[in-house]
Amino acid sequence: MFVDKRKIYRAPANSGKLILGRTIPSLLKQGCDRLPNSSAFNHWRGRGWETLSNQAFQADVEELALGLWDLGLNKGDRVALLMHSDVNFCIADMACLLGGLVDVPIDITQTIEHIIFMMGHAEAKVLIVSNLDLLVQIVPYLWNVPNLQAVIVADVPSDWEEIRKERLTCQLNGKKNKQEEGEVREIPGELCLCVPEFSFADGFEGTCPQFPPCIQVFSLEEIGGRGETQIDHNKRKQLYNVASASDLATIIYIPGAKGELQGVMLTHENLCANALAMFSGISTLEFAHKEVILSYLPLNHVFSRVLVYAHINYGHSIYFTTPNRVIKHLRQVKPTIFATVPLLLEKVYSKILEEGSKTKGISRFLFNWSLNLGKRYQLGQQPQGIYALMLKIADWLVFSRWRTVFGGGIKYIISGGASLKSEIANLFAAAGMRIFEGYGLTETSSAVTCNRGKFNRAGTVGIPLPGLEIAIAEDKEILVRGPYNTQGYYKNPEASKQLIDPDGWLHTGDLGEFTPEGFLKITGLKKSRFKLSTGKYVTPEPLETKLEESLLIAYAIAVGSERKFCAVLIFPDLQQLHLTAQTMGINLPTQELLQHPCIIALYQTLVDAANCHLPYWSTIKRFQLINAVLTVENGMLTPNQEVMRTKVLEVFSQQIDAIYEEVRDSKTKKNGDTNKDILASLCPSLPQASCPAFAKSLNS
Repeated sequence: MFVDKRKIYRAPANSGKLILGRTIPSLLKQGCDRLPNSSAFNHWRGRGWETLSNQAFQADVEELALGLWDLGLNKGDRVALLMHSDVNFCIADMACLLGGLVDVPIDITQTIEHIIFMMGHAEAKVLIVSNLDLLVQIVPYLWNVPNLQAVIVADVPSDWEEIRKERLTCQLNGKKNKQEEGEVREIPGELCLCVPEFSFADGFEGTCPQFPPCIQVFSLEEIGGRGETQIDHNKRKQLYNVASASDLATIIYIPGAKGELQGVMLTHENLCANALAMFSGISTLEFAHKEVILSYLPLNHVFSRVLVYAHINYGHSIYFTTPNRVIKHLRQVKPTIFATVPLLLEKVYSKILEEGSKTKGISRFLFNWSLNLGKRYQLGQQPQGIYALMLKIADWLVFSRWRTVFGGGIKYIISGGASLKSEIANLFAAAGMRIFEGYGLTETSSAVTCNRGKFNRAGTVGIPLPGLEIAIAEDKEILVRGPYNTQGYYKNPEASKQLIDPDGWLHTGDLGEFTPEGFLKITGLKKSRFKLSTGKYVTPEPLETKLEESLLIAYAIAVGSERKFCAVLIFPDLQQLHLTAQTMGINLPTQELLQHPCIIALYQTLVDAANCHLPYWSTIKRFQLINAVLTVENGMLTPNQEVMRTKVLEVFSQQIDAIYEEVRDSKTKKNGDTNKDILASLCPSLPQASCPAFAKSLNS
């Protein structure tokens, strides 16, 4: 692809440094050597925080790395991580990387069949899982992971040894394996995982071989203990010399263009360089316990994982929490740095407006006065004169209370995963909470651009990271070339060639433009895949194709870019719908027919069927039946009968907005909101959709 060299964008001077040649364990070692921190890692355990110093963390990592070697793992072997985003994940991840292993972090909200596919495709030899609850759900399907040799459980109950003896011994269907009639065959070795011993989930169609593979089961503490007995100066030195910067560090699976899973390969240098470049651009960033971090984003995603690597290198104090506790812990932990997605910021903004609307008298006046002042604020423009003075007064009277939502000590809010409304970025900055919004892909090791320091403009995703070249193609697609780009997709050279052209430009599939100041703005999507405001990807094609298999649906268009959830516009085949309705005893004009509860419920069964085999965040939460026909003449279809997605989204924007309205009355209820018992009596002939357990999201 021809790229005009005069229109290649790079990082401006004094916006950060490019540091190459590093491995991820070197970040840990440097952080521990120069910045000891007794409260570096903190994990919520129900009644309080469990604290670990960075040096104790380092010791745990070294011991686990040696323990993994003791299991027979060699450099380059794959280890799958099915884990919650906590300190144990960090220990397991870093231990794998220290030992020269390649880890495969798996989203615990994925479907079971996708989890098994990832483990099998990556040829994982070991699975590290957070607890027995997660393990039990996938046990019936481990037959399909032929390379798996061992399972390591991070959090085990107090009666762990008893459980292993009773349920995790190598037996077949609860009995010892029989080689011949009357002869018992003992399986040698340590205690092993008996797959059939657990109850099979509904819909499991696999068959057990005569003798199950013997998958060893250990606790994380046990494997760390093995390493502890071997640790010495020479072993420690050997560990830090195993991995090189160019070595593959991780394989992260993401949905491809058609919904298929693609394994993104990232090296140590990819990840390290990205982490260091992002933080080197914040000149006022401090070290060790002077920066307090609250982390709640999933660590299987590259965005939050790279941030944690940088925090480790800077010796920061990190507190790990969960999405349902994050607001409570913001007030408790009082972080100085907080990484999030736009959805949470939008919720906080809405809550601020809601609380302000409840005030009365002088309080209401002061709130509205301060709010209007904040809306005038523009990032990149220093407030002057009377406006600057009024902002200080508003801060004293109103804005300071807003900051208490984030604990009161917030210095930087890092927002990624999706676009943030510029009004929120400006208003929060006026209230003393600067948001650094960025943009990137898993394929680029996280950030490509980000706002930072004095380079911060609302409505943009910032300036390029040091070392990167960014170009805008003729069709406005964003192209990226530099040291953070993936080596390609694991075992998929054809997809890799489509991703990165012969000149080294990675094609993002996103559309954008640069402002005169050199800030990137995202303007649209070239690809059909889109991101929710939660940062999760949705691939429309599988959903749409499945729905369009029904004779009742002419076209289905998935929507939800930058929204809270995925929804779909359904354009019924009106002729087929009227015929079907008549068989149900319903004979109404089209518009009334589309509002009939039995018809809505009928389409809900089709949606339920399409949702099967998809993780819950990618499923259709709501739909809207549209009384319209897509044609070439009205500009909705190409001459090849392909949907003009952009045109459809534009024409039916009001219907899309209506889907996402928070308040719904009975006339706008969708998705089978009518009571199921009432529907059963009204519509006795409705088909029922079913979905086997392995095709649903893991219950995490």
